[in-house]
Amino acid sequence: MKHYINKLQEKVKQGYLLKTANIAKANGIYPYFRPIESEQDTEVIISGQKVLMFGSNSYLGLTNHPLIKEASKKAIDKYGTGCAGSRFLNGTLDIHIELENKLAEFIGKEAALVFSTGFQVNLGVISALTGRTDYLIFDEYNHASIIDGGRLSFAKTFKFKHNNMPDLERLLQSLPKDGLKLIVVDGVFSMEGDIANLPEITALADKYNANIMVDDAHGLGVLGDHGKGTADYFGLTNKVDLMMGTFSKSLASLGGFIASDKNTIEFLKLNARSLMFSASATPASTASALAALEIIKNEPERIERLRLLTKYAIEKIKAKGFDVGPTKTPIIPIFIRDDTKTFMFTNLLFQEGVFVNPVISPAVRSEASLIRFSLMATHTEEQIDYAVNKMFEIAQKLDVPLSAQ
Repeated sequence: MKHYINKLQEKVKQGYLLKTANIAKANGIYPYFRPIESEQDTEVIISGQKVLMFGSNSYLGLTNHPLIKEASKKAIDKYGTGCAGSRFLNGTLDIHIELENKLAEFIGKEAALVFSTGFQVNLGVISALTGRTDYLIFDEYNHASIIDGGRLSFAKTFKFKHNNMPDLERLLQSLPKDGLKLIVVDGVFSMEGDIANLPEITALADKYNANIMVDDAHGLGVLGDHGKGTADYFGLTNKVDLMMGTFSKSLASLGGFIASDKNTIEFLKLNARSLMFSASATPASTASALAALEIIKNEPERIERLRLLTKYAIEKIKAKGFDVGPTKTPIIPIFIRDDTKTFMFTNLLFQEGVFVNPVISPAVRSEASLIRFSLMATHTEEQIDYAVNKMFEIAQKLDVPLSAQ
């Protein structure tokens, strides 16, 4: 056993990410696991200092909403702090069922099923629905949870180039006409901020007899009428077979769900292992998501405010010469295209009071490394202006390539 432990420790030491982290720490530019000492808002406190938060997924700015906090407290008073079991056995509450019914109605599907995290949704759904004789087709930029769901499935997995429809068609043409083919894509891609080309994906799915699953973790509450998501944004809800969403972004909580027809949901209740063998979503997180959903339905002005801020920020950032790609969402990638400079950029910006998230290899190629600049509906134009101006100053110091202004 001692020999095995020594081998394991040596393997860990040789890991690329650990080496990169240790080098960054030694140079004082390590940007991860920064402890926040306050609620998630447009300003947070880190090491006793106020910092502008442009790294959050709380797109509608609801994580500190008084009605949501009150709903969470009431749920704890009524149900306690946990469910002490899985949904399959003793862990289903009446509010789980209420949330499922309201989610299904909201996004336009027959039924929904709540999991304790969004990651578990993709693990459980993808591995349960596909088997040895089936085919999974992924966009190469899909979220890690989709990739891992594919690994747990016995299906044959193929990737097509990001949002590249000719490449998707090439793959579909190569697969058996009658085989079960499931195309799984992010609705909004979590690092690049661009939107899946659902109109062409659905057309190809019809042409080649394939099904579609959309991970709308970053689209729910952002796109479509009242934030109903990417499929609604394109008017294609009826063309998407499975719609997945999370509570940890616009719904200001923790958890996830899958929505589909009733038969598929009933099948998943008995076959999705990450649901059957995991503890249920807590009463507080479930009640918080319920309250957030009601606010989203009743306050569409929040979504409109987010859209206006997104347009404002993208125009300001582009005006400074930054490359942000084709994003149209509150996720704005600022391409630095160098791992070390990306870390340095993040650290210098933090010193100026602005929190952003760096994305480096192997999450992306080193030449595609970027800063993930994320907006909330509660940000102000003044906060955006300050952050953009500081980013421009730092880009000049680090000689980050900028286009002609």
